[in-house]
Amino acid sequence: MIRVQNLSKSFQNIQAVNDISFTIKKGEIFGLLGPNGAGKSTTLNMMSTILKSDTGHIYVDGKNGNDHPKKCKHLIGVVPQEISLYEDLSAYKNLLFWGNLYGIPSHILKDRIHTTLELIGLLDRKKDLIKTYSGGMKRRINIAAALLHHPKVLFMDEPTVGIDPQSRSHIFEVIETLNKQGMTIVYTTHYMEEVERLCDRIAIIDSGKIIAQGTQAQLKELVPTKESIQFEFNFLSESNVNELRERLPYTMTRNKNKLLIESTIKELSKIVIVCNELKLNIKDIQLNKVNLEAIFLSLTGKQLRD
Repeated sequence: MIRVQNLSKSFQNIQAVNDISFTIKKGEIFGLLGPNGAGKSTTLNMMSTILKSDTGHIYVDGKNGNDHPKKCKHLIGVVPQEISLYEDLSAYKNLLFWGNLYGIPSHILKDRIHTTLELIGLLDRKKDLIKTYSGGMKRRINIAAALLHHPKVLFMDEPTVGIDPQSRSHIFEVIETLNKQGMTIVYTTHYMEEVERLCDRIAIIDSGKIIAQGTQAQLKELVPTKESIQFEFNFLSESNVNELRERLPYTMTRNKNKLLIESTIKELSKIVIVCNELKLNIKDIQLNKVNLEAIFLSLTGKQLRD
């Protein structure tokens, strides 16, 4: 659906994006994960033809964004990081304005506004002025405006920054609903938990470069650290550990009454059952996950939100 090839962009002496390439399959949610200033928004602005690249090419559904920007714009919807709404107009009139800009016939537009407001959960507030909305509600209207012309691809630039948990959860539900309906979504964020929940594949970007990309499982293979579970028992002897080794096919390391087992979290219940059968009293369990934060730290030597 989307192919980004050797894309670069600089602003005076600052190299914002440096020779990045990736592809996005039809119907998937693709995440661009990186800290503030990594080049996520610049990349998205070039992909959505808002910003022209210095070098490289972007193809959307086979169309070259540099050669045919207008054709590409009809295929995409853009949810910008900034709120792009008129405060003194109602939600309905804001969507009427944006729908007219897309050239949607009025008899079709009214139905689409109704359906879209219903999707984002704000149909009952359609007559209220935008200035009476919370930040999260405004962002949901931002999303609605990007959906009116029924795009094939939705670009979302940090859509949950600065909003309340309830609105964030609602936005996640909207994204998942759209994706189930077949929409391709490109999602930028510096929140690892968001891409872990939403994205089929992820590109990690730092200082304008893609440093890794793939599924979560593929990215986890890039770091030496493996998932593990640490158990603390009221009492644990070496003979107890030997009994566990006979029953469980995992690498185990004992430190007094603590036992580190190299295993995935999904095997936890199986391990607990065996411990109970051996009458080992578990005092505490600590899950050591390999998440995207750990992957970013391993690849760059710094925290994702530094």
